[in-house]
Amino acid sequence: MSNSRVHETVLLQQSVDALAVESDGIYIDCTFGGGGHSRLILSSLGPHGRLFAMDQDPEAISIAREMAAGDSRIVVEHGNFSGLEQMAHKYGIFGDVSGVLFDLGVSSPQLDVASRGFSFMRDGPLDMRMDPGSGQSAADWISTAAEAKIADVLKHYGEEKFARRMARAIVKARLVEPITTTGQLAEIVKQANPAWERGKHPATRAFQAIRIFINDELSALSSGLDQSLEILRVGGRLAVISFHSLEDKIVKKFISLQTKGDNFPRAVPVRQSDLNPRLKSVGKLIRVTDAEIRQNPRSRSAILRIAEKIA
Repeated sequence: MSNSRVHETVLLQQSVDALAVESDGIYIDCTFGGGGHSRLILSSLGPHGRLFAMDQDPEAISIAREMAAGDSRIVVEHGNFSGLEQMAHKYGIFGDVSGVLFDLGVSSPQLDVASRGFSFMRDGPLDMRMDPGSGQSAADWISTAAEAKIADVLKHYGEEKFARRMARAIVKARLVEPITTTGQLAEIVKQANPAWERGKHPATRAFQAIRIFINDELSALSSGLDQSLEILRVGGRLAVISFHSLEDKIVKKFISLQTKGDNFPRAVPVRQSDLNPRLKSVGKLIRVTDAEIRQNPRSRSAILRIAEKIA
């Protein structure tokens, strides 16, 4: 990993502050990554506090296990946060969790290591799986998916205006030779994009879309949010950092629905207190500062939303 840069944890202090960490609380870092958030949470935990470090990336889990080897407060779980409830039951913490943190997207090591296949800037195997040992790689999907399906993925998950044109180019290219590397795909998409945006690689949206699809990220997020509400105790906090508009829409809608409570027709005379809201929003959304963007340009789109369980 000599070519990877150190992972810079985005909105580090703000997100951990949002959890209002208690010394004997139980916290779940759903996306351990490089461990920045977990380390800061641990600094506020006492000897009886517990931190559950989750990730589906085996390399992140390796880092977490090294940390856990010297700290009995840490429990490491290799898996997707769509398995939150199962994990909570496994360790007997269902309904007792003090805080849940999601840091969505990909980490700098994942982007910077060519062999992971996430980056259009570094040529490597076209993989894109968060867990390389599970599921279908991007190369396998690209080789067999129908043109209409590829276009749909690029349009829906990448909000790509030229999705059909790119899909057509991909299908045409794979007839000549298999598309097995990130460099191949980036060049095909680049040539199919007639309107390059200033400061943005023409394959950005396409790579983002394929990554989200391959890892089923949006469905996992929706499931993880629902499950986080169940495993939190009353007074427990939820903090979510998103980097993509589709992710943030899911988070925003989830918090909005849970703060409103039961969805009765407007004409029905029901008091707000009778709607059984389960969350309250905490403060306004938090964005990265200009100083953080200068230090870490990849953080520029990050948004933090915070909520507290009330029932």
